[in-house]
Amino acid sequence: MKSVTRSLRILEAVAKHQPVTVGELTKLFGLPKSTVQRTLVSLNEAGWLRANRKDTTRWEIGARVLAVRPAALQGSSLFAAAREPMIRLRDVLNETIHLSVPDALHSMVVVDRVDCDHPVRTFHAIGDSSPLHATATGHAVLAHLPRSEVDEVSAGELEGYGEETITDPSELRAELRRVRERGYAVNHNQFRPGVCAIAAPVLGNDGMPLASVAVSMPDSRFEPDRLTELGRLVTGTASEITARHLG
Repeated sequence: MKSVTRSLRILEAVAKHQPVTVGELTKLFGLPKSTVQRTLVSLNEAGWLRANRKDTTRWEIGARVLAVRPAALQGSSLFAAAREPMIRLRDVLNETIHLSVPDALHSMVVVDRVDCDHPVRTFHAIGDSSPLHATATGHAVLAHLPRSEVDEVSAGELEGYGEETITDPSELRAELRRVRERGYAVNHNQFRPGVCAIAAPVLGNDGMPLASVAVSMPDSRFEPDRLTELGRLVTGTASEITARHLG
């Protein structure tokens, strides 16, 4: 039981002081460096912690933490603001609607979902993460971030998940410009084969993206001729969530 308590306390300390080194945590808790290191590695393997991208000697909170956020989010203004508009969008389109939040510049994490009643449908488990550069939810957020942060994302190698994935930094920046111009992002088989999505950002007071709302569907039900209509409905839902959240 002591090891569980120690792990939780170290997890809390990383959340408070991130990005933090093993040495800093060792001083904070007065524990042997080897004990802290083992705990960090175990939490990393479980997805609760990860090494910082810029300095791998420092630790920060991982995406797994966001998988338990939905229960907490139910009491938050973002979750409350998003739920009803998401249900209405699902009722209009009868396709899966999901709300995702950015995990720093690492990924998008699904925090809420409203399912459709089609026997064949897309499925995104709460807590699922996906890359920013290869998804509509990610593009919706990236398009509204400062140029420096977009450059940071595109500076590394952009992994390809299929023939449609954008892996060239200049092509990604061009696509993000199009997203800003039309107000929504489109993912046509870029991440998961046979899955399409249209997403729009939920913005904060400062115009920075807090989340993105998306409709996703099997490629077999995606109709290019309806893209403008789908984009309008999704951006309308995102705007409503933004307005409700900001009060």
